[in-house]
Amino acid sequence: MRRRISLLGSTGSIGRQTLDVAAACGFSVAALTAHRSGALLEEQARRFQPELAVCVDPAAAADLKVRLADTPVRVASGPEGLLEAAALPSADTVVTAVVGVAGLEPTLAAIRAGKRIALANKETLVCAGELVMDQAEAHGAEIVPVDSEHSAIFQCLQGCRDRGEVRRLILTASGGPFFGWSREALAGVTPAQALKHPNWSMGAKITVDSATLMNKGLEYIEAMRLYWMPPEKISIVVHRESIVHSLVEYCDNAVLAQLGAPDMRLPIQYALTWPERTPGPAQPLDLLNCPSLTFQAPDYDAFPCLGLALEAARTGGTATAVLNGANEAAVALFLEEKLSFPGIAERVGLALKRLPVVQKPSLEEILEADRAARALVTHL
Repeated sequence: MRRRISLLGSTGSIGRQTLDVAAACGFSVAALTAHRSGALLEEQARRFQPELAVCVDPAAAADLKVRLADTPVRVASGPEGLLEAAALPSADTVVTAVVGVAGLEPTLAAIRAGKRIALANKETLVCAGELVMDQAEAHGAEIVPVDSEHSAIFQCLQGCRDRGEVRRLILTASGGPFFGWSREALAGVTPAQALKHPNWSMGAKITVDSATLMNKGLEYIEAMRLYWMPPEKISIVVHRESIVHSLVEYCDNAVLAQLGAPDMRLPIQYALTWPERTPGPAQPLDLLNCPSLTFQAPDYDAFPCLGLALEAARTGGTATAVLNGANEAAVALFLEEKLSFPGIAERVGLALKRLPVVQKPSLEEILEADRAARALVTHL
């Protein structure tokens, strides 16, 4: 199988691992984008020789243009450059590894261009899932998940003849670095502590989301949209070992699970090669030496972000965009040490209470809900 990919967010954790997969599997790269990591983007561009490299930050783009002046790589900047990379005619697959709601409009651009979307940006479906999935159907674009949990569900559903056979989807959560801590003990948590995930190496924002369990709430909403499942048919269990990546329970009581080492290169590769499988760089799972597998219920009292996400999921409309925007702003404040760890949930909860909800929103209404939530959280 040959793929030519446009990689949005190439300098982040998912982006770098996607390039590992591309190199191992012989995929070519049509475009690379980053926000402002010019030196790393230059290194990637020289190695993979894309036709287009984009720095969203104009100053970083100007610097990158000088750095790559001796190469045939064209350099673009701004949101326009990101949209161009998403719809580049020479790419058949777009990997959306941009963090946050910034990935929404480029994903829509790739969908309108009829690309396969290897979706690593969960906020796209959290904020605008129904709109995105409707657009994908209208334009014949494939959306294949990159998140390990959703890739697991996607794989476990391959043998399903009829979605009516599915009793429930079961998302597994690692529990993050603070599993078992009381609400009181979490009051003094620092960013440095929150960024020490026990199993995964990820970017700062998603690592904090894992620590608050907001990440699992966002994945719950994503699963609703990606698989057209009602909230009551999705469950969450804490699985500390991150070996079982998620499960599907069928109406006959059979439960299918996807297992693997905690290595994001496996779900990234499957999103690119599906429906085929090929050898790749992900580490194998050694069943004889892996830890015992345990499953426990989440603690909604100590980790209220999870409950807030489920509440927004049930409310629907722009409530999920408010949830996501408020969380992004609150996590940024926490990482800057301007907000406590419990303060993340407090501000997200306030945003959900104070901001109105629009059902069946347009893209403009979704983006406005996101802006309003960020403004409220930042200026409290």
